[in-house]
Amino acid sequence: MSFWRNIAGLAVRRPDAADCADCPSVRPGEDPAFSTAVTALGAKLAKADGRASVGEFDAFAQVFTPDAASERNIHRLYDLARQTTRGFESYARRLAKRYAGCPTLLEDVLDGLFHIAGADGAVTQDELEYLERVAELFGFSPLTFRRLKAVHLGLGADDPYGVLAIAHDASDGEVRAAWKAALSEAHPDRARARGLPSEFIEVAEAKSAALNAAFDDIMRERRAMALEGVA
Repeated sequence: MSFWRNIAGLAVRRPDAADCADCPSVRPGEDPAFSTAVTALGAKLAKADGRASVGEFDAFAQVFTPDAASERNIHRLYDLARQTTRGFESYARRLAKRYAGCPTLLEDVLDGLFHIAGADGAVTQDELEYLERVAELFGFSPLTFRRLKAVHLGLGADDPYGVLAIAHDASDGEVRAAWKAALSEAHPDRARARGLPSEFIEVAEAKSAALNAAFDDIMRERRAMALEGVA
């Protein structure tokens, strides 16, 4: 469930106990600390690309609609926060600490931030770095951020998971199986067996090299994260 599409629902109930543990007893939609942090993060993200457009505030208003009594305060906080990106890390840390037991809610917040970042039709490198830092402060692994990025922006041309056509959260076994299947299909020997010209064999060799490199990159990254204790 996307928090940003269902903010009204979250305002009248607690997060699902199956997804969250040790969350504050107050409902997110009624939690001033939650509202303040989310508003500040959204506003400061709008400034991350060097400008804070009306369209980005409209996007924020679409996904986070406060009750009438607090609307003026939320708007004032947004206007103040969007003057600079400085201080966004403290809001992210505050939110991460308060909802550490509810990672699904924190992921929904990131979904909303991606929505705001794309409100002007493009997500800049500065905005991506902002989002990646928020994800890090929320306690998410690089793989989780890459998955969210792929959901909202599509796979990058150099993404090794895209090269192997495999999900970012696939198991090691699934990654290995996808690599072997793709490598078998692209192997230069197949082109030779079909009597194809040398140009096709060269393409097959290049594709096989790309598949091997993608597999190596994925496994190297996973080993490094395992050593660092990143879940």
